[in-house]
Amino acid sequence: MAFKDLLVHLNSSKHCGTRVDLALGLAQRFDAHLTGVYTTPEFYIPTYIAAELPADILNAQRSLLEKGRDKAKAEFSEQMRKAAIKGEWRALEGTPGEMVSMSARYSDLVIVGQNDPDEVLPSVEADVPENVIMGSGRPTLVVPYAGKFPTVGERVLIAWNARPEACRAVNDAVPLMAGAKKVTVLVINPVSGTRGHGHIPGADIALHLARHGIKAEASEVHVEDIAVGDMILSRAADASADLIVMGAYGHTRLRELILGGATRALLNSMTVPVLMSH
Repeated sequence: MAFKDLLVHLNSSKHCGTRVDLALGLAQRFDAHLTGVYTTPEFYIPTYIAAELPADILNAQRSLLEKGRDKAKAEFSEQMRKAAIKGEWRALEGTPGEMVSMSARYSDLVIVGQNDPDEVLPSVEADVPENVIMGSGRPTLVVPYAGKFPTVGERVLIAWNARPEACRAVNDAVPLMAGAKKVTVLVINPVSGTRGHGHIPGADIALHLARHGIKAEASEVHVEDIAVGDMILSRAADASADLIVMGAYGHTRLRELILGGATRALLNSMTVPVLMSH
């Protein structure tokens, strides 16, 4: 199935243009409809607090949010016009992660940005990627805040662990991998046999991709002194990958928050776009 309905999260981040450029490129590639969703927090101040604040302060805050929204709309509309892309602008008020997740349910792929820990935005948006991955039911392409990404899907690294989340991610990524120059299925610390990764780890999923016309080679690595997430990033760099495909949160989010995990490592330290499904 080709992507025909794309959604990109817009905000006032200085990095937003990078993911819009990527989204426009994908919309052109798939001749897809592109929806830009801009979110602003609900402007609610309890009455007992509002009574103590001068009206000009409240108006200034509203004006700041409105200017950011209007600026984003103008820039997005102009980019759409220049690229001759069919699509729409949508402004929603509420918790960003929840609003994007809600809209994403009616798209084939949602594109969001990695959180930049050094950037201060008018609303709390650090949890947008995680909320969309977990709450939208759609594949989520997370774009790093650093770098430019003119290609996505020419050189692909699949982080394969044979779990349901990874199965969904690989299936969701098939349109992006069509025509790829190189696809590597990376299996880390594989468990052989029918209850693990199969008799030849990675071979079954590579054969499945071959039936879709995608040539993939299986690679396995055994590590003890390096975290799985770090190994994925290292192998992606070695392969000059422009896309990583992986299942998200094979363990509970609480466990990954406390103990760490591959999903959290990639969300924090990704260097290329990552397609995640849950």
